[in-house]
Amino acid sequence: MAGGRATLDAAAASELAALRRRLRRSERRRRLEAALLVAPLFLFLAVFFLAPIAGMLWRSVENPELREVMPRTAAAIAAWNGEDLPDEQVFAVFAGELREAYDAKTLATAAKRLASDLEGFRSVLFSTARKLPDEPRRPWREELTALDPAWGEQATWAAIQRAAAPLTPLYLLAAVDRQVDASGQIVPVPPEQAIYVGILLRTFWIGFVVTALCLLLGYPLAYKLAALPTGVANLLMILVLLPFWTSLLVRTGAWVVLLQREGPVNGLLQALHLADQPLQLVYNRFGVYVAMTHILLPFMVLPLYSVMRGVPREYMRAAASLGAGPLRAFLRVYLPQTVPGIGAGCLLVFILAIGYYITPALVGGANDQMVSYFVAFFTNQTINWGMAAALGAVLLIATLVLFALYARLVGLDRLKLG
Repeated sequence: MAGGRATLDAAAASELAALRRRLRRSERRRRLEAALLVAPLFLFLAVFFLAPIAGMLWRSVENPELREVMPRTAAAIAAWNGEDLPDEQVFAVFAGELREAYDAKTLATAAKRLASDLEGFRSVLFSTARKLPDEPRRPWREELTALDPAWGEQATWAAIQRAAAPLTPLYLLAAVDRQVDASGQIVPVPPEQAIYVGILLRTFWIGFVVTALCLLLGYPLAYKLAALPTGVANLLMILVLLPFWTSLLVRTGAWVVLLQREGPVNGLLQALHLADQPLQLVYNRFGVYVAMTHILLPFMVLPLYSVMRGVPREYMRAAASLGAGPLRAFLRVYLPQTVPGIGAGCLLVFILAIGYYITPALVGGANDQMVSYFVAFFTNQTINWGMAAALGAVLLIATLVLFALYARLVGLDRLKLG
């Protein structure tokens, strides 16, 4: 009897172990299938989203110019302690590579990088290269110093040493109006050169105003849409989304036509005797606000509408039955429940607004251009990839900070974008 029970227990244990193995295999197969299903999405994000961002961040600190044009100088000056002047060997190596780069017409690359660190360095380099003798009549340190006094200054060689490093904070510091002085300390740039902090503040201010205008216009619109029957609301939502079916360039160009001095808006204002003469409504900040608000308004309405459709109307009626007036019921009952939609809409509109380029470029003036304009300028005209990447990195950091702030105040679990 005991033997038979032991046999049954052993068989049950064996069956249980086999069942566990089958469950583990089934679980592994299920996980593998799930991984294969999401793998294309992760691959798409890695190739088209994460890789470009990583490339931009790398460009903002990459420092290849001097090492490519003058590799021996970069290696020689790396050992310099930064005190007094480099030794004669560094001067000799630099003089040789300076002549080689000038003859090969590659000196402009190194000159452009050095000039971004030390003002006037480009002219010093080319002037010295043109005057450089084939054979020195005295030590190279004295020869170069005689050709230009700048070679006898510690700041000159400190700039070369910084340009020889594999990575540099130059562009990121310049994006916030900071620089590294001759002693290696981070200091503000001269007031006449401090422009990027002002541009960043202008960008954030325009983004804030456009976000506020979109919220002011979008909240009552979403409220009304959410209160309508589903069929009517869907039909009106199509009208809200209609701008998505039109090119951004066409929409922006249409506002240029509408707001120009001879346009229909000025004509209507004069016909109603609200203006004695045509007003300047375009190529200024007003035009930027109007055009960007029109373009970004649907991005505010969609999250708000999504949240408001889920707020039961019975709550407002219950508040009224308990003695709350319409305004108090709205502020105490309805508004708090739409906070996730407000937060998501404001976050989405603000992030899109600070990265806008076409609209401010077409309807704004010289003092209304945002950071994106200067990113395009450094990318397409001056071919300064480091500065363009640094400004883009600053915008990315601002976006991440805003997203973290939203997650802290509202919570990611309440994020609703539509």
